Amino acid sequence: MNIKSLLLGSAAALIAVSGARAADAVVVAEPEPAEYVKICDVYGAGYFYIPGTETCLRIGGYVRYDIGVGDAGSLDGVNHVPDHMDDGTHSTYYKNTRFTLKTWTGQETELGTLKTYTETRFNFGNSSGDYEDQTPANSDWQGRNKCLSLRYAWIQLGGLRVGKDDTAFDTFIGYAGNVIQDTLVPYGGQESNVVQYYFDAGNGFSGLVSLEEGTGANTIDSYVPHVVGGLKYKGDWGSITGVVAYDSNYEEVAGKVRLDVKATNELSLFLMAGYGTDDNLTDFGTGRGFYKQWGGNWAVWGGGTYKFNDKTSFNAQVSYDDWKNLGIAANVAYTVVPGFTVTAEVDYLNAGKFGDADFSNWTKANKKSSVGGILRFQRSF
Repeated sequence: MNIKSLLLGSAAALIAVSGARAADAVVVAEPEPAEYVKICDVYGAGYFYIPGTETCLRIGGYVRYDIGVGDAGSLDGVNHVPDHMDDGTHSTYYKNTRFTLKTWTGQETELGTLKTYTETRFNFGNSSGDYEDQTPANSDWQGRNKCLSLRYAWIQLGGLRVGKDDTAFDTFIGYAGNVIQDTLVPYGGQESNVVQYYFDAGNGFSGLVSLEEGTGANTIDSYVPHVVGGLKYKGDWGSITGVVAYDSNYEEVAGKVRLDVKATNELSLFLMAGYGTDDNLTDFGTGRGFYKQWGGNWAVWGGGTYKFNDKTSFNAQVSYDDWKNLGIAANVAYTVVPGFTVTAEVDYLNAGKFGDADFSNWTKANKKSSVGGILRFQRSF
């Protein structure tokens, strides 16, 4: 073998090996670009930018399970149910499971912040309400899928808000405490289509004007809306708020004033008083309207919250009206882990009068006083 043959053989061998390795080569795919959700911290925790837009979105809600017993307030509807063996009526639990889906959006514009809020509720359980006729058509005590409700759905640009909300007669001044059954003595209407304008006057002062449609039998019956106006002063110590409402259906007026006080870091207190005219509120003989839902001309609500620690709080409310209806509610709320709270509440109602019906001389069979309790489990997210 000469040098030339050796070189040619080596070259052929290298070519063969290279070809074999080329046939077995691994082709690595180019990495695909990944789109990550961009956090939006302008409006608080939980918001993110909708991809390709400048709109920030937050999705949340809660899952709730209620167990109620007794006959106070809304629990009374499960105390007169027919027995399956047809031997009279029984009392049973009030049960309700609710899934609530909430959405918030926010976007900055040249006219101010553009916001929306929606809340949709899904319920399964037995309904409240005392029914004499418990035929299948009226058997609301039976466990079943109940109403699907669009609870809130509004748009707000700057100070202008339009859509579905609770009446400003409640939202602007505040609800009656942190108890579950806060309407043992009712303090105002709730759901309505609204056109509202909020304004900030500076130095702690703010105000609102709201044109409202009402709901149910209290929906407006002409082009004249219900009207609510309110003023508030808020400081480090708490706040003082007043609202006045005009019921266009009956040409009646109702108002409420409220004082909120931060007594200590642990204790917060409130006192609210309402007064309304009822000369024309004759529907069903009750003397109650969309705004003045308490009995008689005046009513008071008071209570507060005491935080024992980061996990446990005590909430209470006492309410009383012109018709001598007395409501007392108290609960303890315990946060098991962040986002999961268990609340145990006891409620007492002493009925004085409802419309033309005077309860002051009720017999034992038709109790003047009633007691109930409710245990609530709620996971919020």
